[in-house]
This record gives sequence, C-alpha cells and structure tokens, in this order.
Amino acid sequence: MPVAIHATEKALYKVFSNDFAFSIPAYQRPYAWTKDQASDLLNDLLSFLGNDSEITADTNPYFLGSIVLIKSKDAPKADVVDGQQRLTTLTILLAVLRSLLSENNASRITKYIYQEGDEFEGTSDCYRLKLRERDEDFFRNYIQSENGLDNLLKLDASQLTDSQRNIQANASYFREELSQRSEQQQSRFIHYLMTCCFLVVVSTPDLDSAYRIFSTLNARGLDLSLSDFLKSEIIGAIDPSQQDKYTKIWETEEENLGRDKFQELFAHIRMIDRKAKPRKTTLKEFTEDILPKIIQRQKFIDEVLKPYSNALKIINTANYQSDKHAETINSLLKWLNQIDNFDWIPPAILYFSRNSHNPEKLKQFFMDLERLAAGLMILRADINDRIGRYAKLLAAIEENIDLYALESPLQLTSDEINRIIKTLDGDLYLIKRIRQYVLLRLDSALSGGEASYDYSVITVEHVLPQNPSEGSKWLQWFPNEEERIQYVHRIGNLALLSRNKNAEAQNYDFDKKKEKYFLSKKGICPFVLTTQVLQQSEWTPEVIKRRQENCLQSLRKLWRL
Repeated sequence: MPVAIHATEKALYKVFSNDFAFSIPAYQRPYAWTKDQASDLLNDLLSFLGNDSEITADTNPYFLGSIVLIKSKDAPKADVVDGQQRLTTLTILLAVLRSLLSENNASRITKYIYQEGDEFEGTSDCYRLKLRERDEDFFRNYIQSENGLDNLLKLDASQLTDSQRNIQANASYFREELSQRSEQQQSRFIHYLMTCCFLVVVSTPDLDSAYRIFSTLNARGLDLSLSDFLKSEIIGAIDPSQQDKYTKIWETEEENLGRDKFQELFAHIRMIDRKAKPRKTTLKEFTEDILPKIIQRQKFIDEVLKPYSNALKIINTANYQSDKHAETINSLLKWLNQIDNFDWIPPAILYFSRNSHNPEKLKQFFMDLERLAAGLMILRADINDRIGRYAKLLAAIEENIDLYALESPLQLTSDEINRIIKTLDGDLYLIKRIRQYVLLRLDSALSGGEASYDYSVITVEHVLPQNPSEGSKWLQWFPNEEERIQYVHRIGNLALLSRNKNAEAQNYDFDKKKEKYFLSKKGICPFVLTTQVLQQSEWTPEVIKRRQENCLQSLRKLWRL
C-alpha cells in the first residue's frame, strides 16, 4: 500500500502552533547557519515587507521553502528530516523580537515558542521546537526561556561548541539589527512574519519515503545522508548509557573516512550482507532486512562498521602498513582503484577486515582480485554478471572455501581466460574503457613492477597512424590497406604519452614522429612502452607483429592467462 504524503503551504503562525511539536532527530547535523545565512534571511524579509504602513492582502508574501517531516496525520509530533536550520533560525528570531518588545506584546510571541498545556484539551506544556539532545538544554535555557537571551549574549564564545556559537552569533545579529527599529516597526514586522511568510510542509509517516523526498528536494546533496538516518536507527536502539560512546565511535569513523566515502560504505556493507543487487532502497534493506538480525546494535558498530570503515580507508588510500609485502599490496590496491567499477570493493573489505594482520594472505588475495577485476573489465562484464560473481566470492570468503582452487569464484575460468586473450590480441585501441588500464598495467610489468605514474594527462597513441599521408614512408612499409588496418589498433602499435597529443604530428614519418611526438621536452620518455618505440629504426609489419607477441606474452604472465 503506498505511503501517504501530504504537502501543504502554511503561514508561520500555523507552523508554530499546536498542530506541530517539532523534534530534531539525533542523526541531524548540529545547527550550522552562520551570520551570513541569518543576515540573508532577515534582509530578504525586511525587503519583501517594504515600508508601507499597513499590511494588507496585497502585501508581498515571502516563501521560506519547504520542510520535510516524519509525522502521522493525527498527532502533532514531527521529526524534522529537512528544515532544521530554518526552524531553528526562525525560533531565534522570534526570541529576539520577544526580548525587544514591551511585556504585554512579548507575551503574545511566547505562544509561538512555547505551548502552554491545557487540561481540557489534553495537551501538556512543551516547547514548539526540540533540538537534538546535545543542543536541547542550551537552546531551551538561552533562546526559548523568556529571560535567557541576555545571559546568552554574555557567554564566552570560546567556551561554546560550533552550533552554540552560531546560535549566539545569530541572536546577537538579530538583536543588533532589530533594536534600531521602533516597537511599532517591530510589531509590524512580527505581523508580516507570522501571516505573510509561508513554508511548504511535506509530511509522511514513513522514514524511507521521507528520506527519498528529502533527496529529491535537495538534489544539490545538502545536509543529510543515508548514514545519518542509519545512525539514528542504530544508536537510538543502544542503551542510553552507551550512546555517547558509540556516537563518538561512529563520528570518528565518518571523519576518518570522509563523509562521501562513509556514505558509500553502507552500500558495500549492504552487498556484503545481502550478496545481491538491491531489491529496495538501501535504507529499507538495512531497517527491514539487515539490522533486525543484529540483536545488539553495539555489535554492528564494533564488528562491522568500525573494521569495515578502517578497511575501506586503507583500500581507498592504498596505505597498508606492514613490515612485509606492504609495497606490493599497496601497488595492487592502486591498480584496483583504477578499475572502471567499484563492485570489487565489498569482497576486498570483507577479506581485508578478516586478514589485516596477515600480509602473506593479503598479497595473494589482492593479486588474484586485481586479476579477476581486470579480467571482468576487459571482457566488459555487465553489472549483473559482476555482482553475481562477487556475491559468490563473498560467500566463499565467509565459508572459508579455498579461494585458490580452480573452481573458486576468485579464479578466472578457462573460457574467460581464452576470451581475455582474444580481446587483448585484437583491436585494443577501439575499446576505450580498458585500453589505458591495460597499457599502463603492461608498462608497469615491463618495468619490473617499479613504474608508478602520477601524470595529470596520459594518452594512448598510435605509432603507425590511422590515416598515413600520401607519399609517406608509412605507405612504403604498409602498402596494403587491409594489412595496415589489421595492425593499426593492436597493442603492438600503441604507445603512451604523458601529455595531450599534437594533432599535427600524428602523421609525421617515423623518424620525425619519434623526435617531435614521442620524446618529452626533457628528451626522456617516462613509459617503457614508448621507449621501446624510440629504440626502433623502422616500424614495419614485422616489428609490430614481434612487439604484439612480446606484449601479449607479458600480459599473460602478469595475469596468469
């Protein structure tokens, strides 16, 4: 049954009313609006209000954007998925206005900040907006309480957290700006703020759909992420006495890995657990299929999140530390990170987290994982084939199956090997997604595995041009067009440059092309493949054929084909 989604435009007096009891969930980021955003808001509001003395139906309305809530239709309780910054800033603005007005007028603003309970209506005393637990007391004492603002402005900012400093700075700014206006102007501004300023309130009772709505409305990728929602689900289920400890662990791992990579981690965790393509959203798979199997949520953080996060960081940065094989392992990780997909990462995480202190095992595994990932890339295996293969590999790792037996999913089959060889022996240049990887891997192998390249531009170039000029030496060596076409796109005729190609030089005769095209400005070529070209005095079919055989043999040895 589809989840009900409600979207309604509401004036602020209806937003800050008994219809809503806003709560900022623990997964939300701290309050982050600075004076820049606060001044933009206030200046916009004052500009739209204008200088007319009376507010009428023709007064310019002001649209404050949308907020996304998890809220049932009949209850005021509303978790704020998106809109924390605006609701918090507006509450600060109301508190400042209350502090500036005479006692009678000030008490009329309090109702927008605080709900007084009513025994007959069955309501209790509560603040309209409840910040996340870490900021709740501070906000209540210094913003929402009637006499708190003066004390807030006296606090030493150096002793406050970032979010508390932002609250203090914005309150100070609002007070400075609005105190310059008469009480009549302030009252007029409040009238405009509450009746002519609107929010679109989007609400749904379902966390998953709320997250999807948020993601759609915030295509720029703003505050929240999947990991924030999962943080609330997971840490919220831990005993309160342990929540601070595990919140710190969670946030440390996120900081160490980086926000984007930490977000990716959960997709990898999902694959490790589910071993299949997603059937639902990642959030739904976690909340419905993965987390229910974990009785103790601490165990998820201790035994999954932390070791997997550490493994992913080492894999991404190729920064394994060990007295043995570290250089080889890091080299293999660098190559893996150049594969044109990331489907190999879940088995890499799982195996690394289980064997991080065994460099012998890691060396053997990553040597074969790079072979498999490169092989599947060369064969242009589609996503279904890759996920199916890596799912089998994940199962084999978990079941401690011999990964080096011929039938292991880590090993290429004889059919795959034959098809890889056929691809490598064909028109490699025409397969754009793999040609650079194959040639760089080959170049590194020819250099004894010592070559490491960090050039901003690397291009794959033909030695024999695709379209040689009339009367050139090329046509003397390759008079038959059919034969020329057979050689031109194969490995034996390809070289690497560490700069953008010079289009004018492509068709030079061989001697001039070597001098003008394949030499660097310093006269030293960084690539073994290109140095081989420079060592040749002519470039005939025999030279290309011999080089093709040698290159192919090197690749077969490298990947055990």
